This record gives sequence, C-alpha cells and structure tokens, in this order.
Amino acid sequence: MGKKILKSGATWISLTTGMLLMIVMFGGFNDRISPAQITADLNLQADAQQSTVLLNNASNTIPLINLKDRKIASINIGLPYAQPFNAVLRNYAPVTEFELAKATLANLESYTTVIVQVNAESLAYPETVSYIMSLQQEKEVILVGYGNTFALKLLSSFTDPIIWNPETSMAVADFSAQLIFGGTTAQNRLKEAISDVYPAGAGYTTEKIRLRYSTPEDVGINSSNLNKIDRIVNEAISQHATPSAVVMVVKNGNVIFNRAYGSHTYGGEEPTKTDDIYDLASVTKTAATTIAVMRLYEQQKLDLNAGIGSYFPEAKLTNKEFIPLKEVMLHQAGFINLDFPSYMKSQDHSPDSSYAYPVKVADNYFVRRNYYQEAMLPKMLNSPIKTRGQYVYSDISMYMMKEVVEHQAGKPLDQYVLNEFYAPLGMRTAGFNPRQRFGREKIVPTEQDNYFRKTLLQGYVHDQGAALVSGVSGHAGLFASANDLAILNQVLLNGGKYGGVEYFKPETVDLFTSRQSGVSRRGLGFDRGDGGTYPSSLASAGTYGHTGYTGTCVWVDPKNDLIYIFLSNRINPSVSNKLNTLRIRPRIQDAIYEAISKGIDYQVSSEE
Repeated sequence: MGKKILKSGATWISLTTGMLLMIVMFGGFNDRISPAQITADLNLQADAQQSTVLLNNASNTIPLINLKDRKIASINIGLPYAQPFNAVLRNYAPVTEFELAKATLANLESYTTVIVQVNAESLAYPETVSYIMSLQQEKEVILVGYGNTFALKLLSSFTDPIIWNPETSMAVADFSAQLIFGGTTAQNRLKEAISDVYPAGAGYTTEKIRLRYSTPEDVGINSSNLNKIDRIVNEAISQHATPSAVVMVVKNGNVIFNRAYGSHTYGGEEPTKTDDIYDLASVTKTAATTIAVMRLYEQQKLDLNAGIGSYFPEAKLTNKEFIPLKEVMLHQAGFINLDFPSYMKSQDHSPDSSYAYPVKVADNYFVRRNYYQEAMLPKMLNSPIKTRGQYVYSDISMYMMKEVVEHQAGKPLDQYVLNEFYAPLGMRTAGFNPRQRFGREKIVPTEQDNYFRKTLLQGYVHDQGAALVSGVSGHAGLFASANDLAILNQVLLNGGKYGGVEYFKPETVDLFTSRQSGVSRRGLGFDRGDGGTYPSSLASAGTYGHTGYTGTCVWVDPKNDLIYIFLSNRINPSVSNKLNTLRIRPRIQDAIYEAISKGIDYQVSSEE
C-alpha cells in the first residue's frame, strides 16, 4: 500500500503509532510535534480505515444508535491498548471496563451490550471462543479483533458484529472504538475468502453519525497554528485569571483540539483533565432550559406568544401573567434582579440536615423546607416590571421558564433534560448536583464562598439562588465536561440530528438560534454575535451560544461549521475579573479563526 509522506525540508521523523491522536484527545498540542510526525499519524489513521473490515452487520447494529437503552461493558482479552480504547469509547457513552477474570455472566447481568477486544492468538484457545459464544447467548456482543484475519475461521458460529483489523496498534484501536459509535466509517471488504461464512468481498459500509476525534490537519488546519491557544491560556493562569481551563475546538464535526491546563487550584496537586466537570453557570440557560423549551415547543405544548400564566398557574393574578414567553426568553420582560441570600434569616438555614432543613446547598449548610415556595417565588412573582420591551438581562427569566417547562413536561427540569437529551446522546457527565454521581476529584472547585455558605464550593452550584432551589434552576446549576457540551452543540449545528436520531427539526434550531429581537442581538434563550467584536472580532454574525459567570463559554458558528468551548474556574479562590480584562476567551476564539484562515502551510506528497 502506498503511503503519503510529508516533505517539508525537515528531517524525516517517525511517530509512535497513534501518539498524535492521543495528544489531540487527552493532552493538546505542543511545539515539539513536527509536520512529519503529524503526517505519519494521518497515514496511520488512513491505513486503519483501509484495513479494518466490519462483518455480521446485516441488522445495522453498528453504529450503535439507542444509547439510552443500552448499558455497555468492555472486556479486553490479550490486547495492549485497552486503556486508550476504552477512553475513546467513553467519549461517546458511559462504558464500564471489566477485567477478564471478573467478566462473568453474573457480573455482567445488568449490561445489555458487551464490547470484547481480542487478538488472533487468544482465539486459538478453545476456552476463549467458548467464552465469547456464551456471552453472545445472553448479550449483544461486539467483537473487536486484531491480527491474522484467518482467525475468523474460529468464529464461524458467531453472528454478532465483528470489527477486524490485521494490525495491532493504537491507531487501529482508536479507529475501531470510534467506528462502533459512528465517529468514523467502515468501508473495507475482505480481500480473500476466510470461510464460507466470511467470503472474499464480505464487509459492510457505515455512515458517520457522531463526532470524530481527529487532528487539525484532517480539516485543513496546521496544528502548530493552534499553539497560540496554549500561550493565551498559560498567560491566564500565570496572571491568576483562572487556575484551570479546558479548551475544545470542533470543526466540521471533528474534535481537533482538546486540552486541559493548570490545576484545580493555584499551586494544587490535582492537574486538570479534559474530562473534568465544571460548573457551567449561565450556560445552563441554553444547555438545559432552552433545549427543553425547544422540545416542548415542537410538541406544541408551548406557545411562545402565550403569557406565563397560561403554563404557570402561580403567575395568574400577578404582573407576570400576560407577559409572553418570547419576551421572557429574550430578556425583554422587564424583570429585575434579586439578591436572594440577602433576604435570608437565621431560622432559614441550619448546619445540619433534618426534616425541617432538607435542602442541601453546600457542605454543612441546609435550608428549611419549602423555602423556595414560601420565600423566593413570592418575591419574584411580586417584583416590579420596570423595563418591559428593553433588553435587561435578568435571571428571573429562566426561573420562570423552569416553572413553565416543569408544568408542561410533568417532571422536574433535571430529570427531563437527562431523559430527553443527555442520556440518549451518551453525555456521561452533564447534569445537576454532580456530587450525587461523581467523586469530588472529578469536579473542579469554583469559589471559596466566604459570603453565603462559608465553605469551598466543589460540586455544589456557585449561583446562590440556584443553590437555594436544591441546585436545579433554569438559569444555573448545570455541570458538564467539554466533551458533553460538544455533543450537545453538535446536535444544534447538525440542524437537530445526532447519532441517527432527530432531536429537533432544523426550523426549530433556526428559530431559537437566529436573532429574534428588535432591540438586542439575542435569540430565544441564546446569546448571539453582534457581527463586530462580540463574542470575538473574527466570529461570524450568525454565531450563537452563551457565556457563564464562572468563566465558561460555548460558541457555535454555523458559517464555519465550528464549535468553541472554554471552561474555567476563574472565581477560584475568589471572584476575579482578570479573565475578562485580559480578554482570554475572545482571544482564544480569534486564534482559532486565524488558524482556520491560514490553512496548512506545508506540502504533503505521496511516496510509494
């Protein structure tokens, strides 16, 4: 097979198989990666696709579709790349890794789908084949095989999907993991007959239906031109604008940059990881509340021109009753902002949990039962309307929309978005109150709260009002990793479709993300670019997304098929505005556009 070789006048350099791709996925970029190294890795990826064959897929099991209905386990039999293979799988869905000795049918009872990695040598042992066949009788099995293709003769009775490659490498393991979920495609066929079951020409073709984890060069960008991102983020850390950050770039449906910086705290021992979970603050407005509104709107359970009181009975007979939902979503309802902690009395909270104080807002801080219904909600409903028709940003808007969503959906907001979006999309980390699902070490701490809760906030929402409503609010409370935000926003960029499932109609996405205000740049729930300097100088006018107070942002640019995600904890240990004064987020965004405009400024040639 001919290989593409890069010729740049530099010394020819070889690259450990898959090294660059793993840097893209788990460590970002640095100046030591040469053009030759990049091209070598691209060649390895191309070879993996050209040599991998998908068999036994008549039922179209691959790529996996209904993730919400699947619980997935992964078992490795004799392969050296189990850890990176499973790490790639977990970019797409929750996957539990089992050691072979513990992968008994009893331990796998609750799992629907079992992915088994095996090499040709292991299949020579009858007990290996017997184990795989016993799994197939009980579970949906996906077999990922490596090595001599003639080992397929030993699997003539196996009827579930097989992904096979004659090579054993990190690049092949990565490709196979992405193929399972449709991050990449199967195209190859068996070159020669293996058996009557696997004749020459056997194989299936699949489509790409999810994010692909790749390199900038795959979309025409020079990796070295993205090194500017490193310098900007390192400046932010050195200037104490934030102790940590994660930056992700998605171009043309490919994750091309994914890097973690710094540590959870200044001088801390916990290094930031790309899958760390951050408090998203106001990104909650789009990544939870607005998508819920979009779903209910499509189901004709909401009329954007109807008043709040039509869907929220408590708003009847108040000055909020007839304010249309559209004005609420545009921040033009005239709502004011309220400082809820300042209204609290000593009898409203306790350091201990009890029947009277069940609402946990932080470690050693509990709020009395029904505080929201008896204190917070009346203040919002009775607050004055002062600037109706003008754009005045107020969190009360999304408190109201949460109430509307829950009334029309018939369930709490956190459960609704989990069941309707996060679980079906394979989003592992997204959700409210992450301490109920993850250890502290996975969650980046926000602020040392010396004003309200007098403790370090780690896994408890920073926003005081959201904390007082059990951590679930329409304006704040959502936590997630960068990867989960990439999945969710790729749904929007795709016009509502992802993973073979339509979550929204294209016209619904267009309605909510396009400019809907005559007095501001806003869409329905979404913030938008102004075609000038916001959110950055080079962002197109059609860019939409949102920022978050804790130092986060997500921006989607349909014109450039681009998603930019920045997560940080800029308010640790205390509130600092340096992230804004140094313009860290927009400078990174502009660096991405600059790299896109430069393209690849070296030459790729082919050598037999």
